[in-house]
Amino acid sequence: MRHYVGGGFDGSGVPFPLVDPVRGITAGEAPAASRELVDRAVDAARAALSGPWASWSPAERARLLHRIADGIEARFEEFVDAECADTGKPRELASTVDIPRAVANFRSYADLLVGRAERSWNTPTPDGRGALNYTVHKPLGVVAVISPWNLPLLLLTWKVAPALATGNTVVAKPSELTPGTACLLAEVMAGAELPPGVFNLVHGGGGDAAGQWLTEHPGVDAVAFTGESRTGSTIMRAVAGRLAPVSFELGGKNAGLVFADADLERAVEGTLRSAFTHSGQVCLCTERVYVERPVFDAFAEALAAGARELTGYGPMVSAAHRDKVLGYLGKAAADGRVLAGGGVPRFGDDRDGGFWVEPTVLTGLPEEHPAVREEIFGPVVHLAPFDTEEEALTLANAGPYGLAATVWTGDVSRAHRVAPALDVGVAWVNTWNLRDLRTPFGGVKASGIGREGGDHSLDFFSEPMNVCVKL
Repeated sequence: MRHYVGGGFDGSGVPFPLVDPVRGITAGEAPAASRELVDRAVDAARAALSGPWASWSPAERARLLHRIADGIEARFEEFVDAECADTGKPRELASTVDIPRAVANFRSYADLLVGRAERSWNTPTPDGRGALNYTVHKPLGVVAVISPWNLPLLLLTWKVAPALATGNTVVAKPSELTPGTACLLAEVMAGAELPPGVFNLVHGGGGDAAGQWLTEHPGVDAVAFTGESRTGSTIMRAVAGRLAPVSFELGGKNAGLVFADADLERAVEGTLRSAFTHSGQVCLCTERVYVERPVFDAFAEALAAGARELTGYGPMVSAAHRDKVLGYLGKAAADGRVLAGGGVPRFGDDRDGGFWVEPTVLTGLPEEHPAVREEIFGPVVHLAPFDTEEEALTLANAGPYGLAATVWTGDVSRAHRVAPALDVGVAWVNTWNLRDLRTPFGGVKASGIGREGGDHSLDFFSEPMNVCVKL
């Protein structure tokens, strides 16, 4: 594991351990960036803004993004190996979602960039000669990209691709728990004819470490971050003095609504996916499901049976995170009912040293209970009944978060009525996590600021400028 600064690799810094979450053993180490190295990375990114990179056309930048995508594809299995080693997620998930989506991130923004149009207006003037107004999009400058541990490469590239597409330079800091794929991405960047300093990578922690030093740095012009809402608040305070723009995708306590007219089998299957994909360690996962009373018992029984039969899931990313999840489960078991799971699985092999939690289905907890209100970010879902559509919306919209929701119904009118009434950034009807990368993505309330995806990302990473020419 190495940093990548100014076009060169650097292994300096005090090493910190990398732990295999499957077995709970130390599997390697990575160097923690010093404050001086973070300064060097920001300086290199700033210098690159006025170097050859400044003259690259959108078409040239689009070709670069395709070269980066080609580079990831050429080392596809290495990226899968690194993703699985860092996160413990099943290989099937990494090879069908995470790595292909990273490739798609670069290709989709390359294609969007080439087709992007600038706007212009013919403006009448009192002398009758008129004026021409047109818009020019300029890069923000040096962008700090801070990515989380749950989808390390997917969410890193989701921000790096549009930042580069729009002519910015980047200093990236991946989670200290999962730096492997970011290191491979730096190697791909080094081979993609990218000018030195355009992409930089530093490793380390958040508080009083690389993350804090980067967000507080006066040479950083914008911050794009995915992670906990509390960390988002800390970053906002760090950038407030210099009024740097931020793009945040933060926490969630996502709701699912199951109406009595839904295809029950399809709703159960979809909820098993939405609750337990990557063992619930996805910001879009469903943690609370409200089911119309006539089908509540049947749905609960089927979902619990499905959870007990799940195989091939992965561990929590760390011992600390496992203990956090188990803490919520202990409180839930004391105050409600556990329909499935609730403990730690035993395998009879070296996985018993890892950070595993069983897929868990809960019910019977009051709405104000911590397991219902607070983000657990694990393989845990709570079920509760409702009687009316109005009650369902009230329950779903309660709480501080507003990232995503699912609606399961066979009534198309209800679908169009309920989905827009949800206080979220994304609502899925009779599906989950079906993504079109051109659409807006983000949350409301404590779940984020701004939108990513398509033109929304290109707009964030650009500064629009108006030019007025008197004719």
